[in-house]
Amino acid sequence: MIDILLISMAITLLYMSIANRLQTYLSILVFQGFILFGASYLSLPDISTFNLLFIMLETIVFKAIAVPWIIRYIIKRNKITRIAEPYLSNFASLLIVTSIIVVTIVLSNSIQDRNLDRTFFVVALSTLFTGLYLIVSRKKIITHIIGYIVIENGVFVLSLAVGNEMPLLLNLGIMLDIFASIFILGVFFNKIGDVLKDPDVNVLQNLKD
Repeated sequence: MIDILLISMAITLLYMSIANRLQTYLSILVFQGFILFGASYLSLPDISTFNLLFIMLETIVFKAIAVPWIIRYIIKRNKITRIAEPYLSNFASLLIVTSIIVVTIVLSNSIQDRNLDRTFFVVALSTLFTGLYLIVSRKKIITHIIGYIVIENGVFVLSLAVGNEMPLLLNLGIMLDIFASIFILGVFFNKIGDVLKDPDVNVLQNLKD
């Protein structure tokens, strides 16, 4: 069942690579939040009730509900168009993300470590690099925030490998990092919107002291 959830996570990356609407990105983030909770619940059988509730708060309440709502509010407040405006075509993006997944599979097979869960490793690295790709391949600043959230989801998947050892400390650090980053980026984008009235990253080169 865990493998099915992780494979579903990888499929969302492929779907995100060809999506053009911001609402689609937000829907994928919501879906990924529920996937992460399911993967956490199944991969951490010895976790305490308190830590399980904490993970539920982080994945469902925060990742699947709060963060998409904040981003949706930023989009509405700044009257951002619903198109993500990628630099590359959907086909090229799909090839790149597919290549990322294939490379991580090859890399995981080259690592000889019995403690390495290859499925978690592949999905985690694929999610990390897909988030980076979204940041560099989309024109809108808001998609950079979304790309950063995807990167954080990849970090979360990677953390599940050591979740049984220190679940509370690890998840607390991740949650605080996401919380601070989203609100800082949200405030930053709101100020950019107030001054420049343009969500395109190209306008940042016009900023002066």
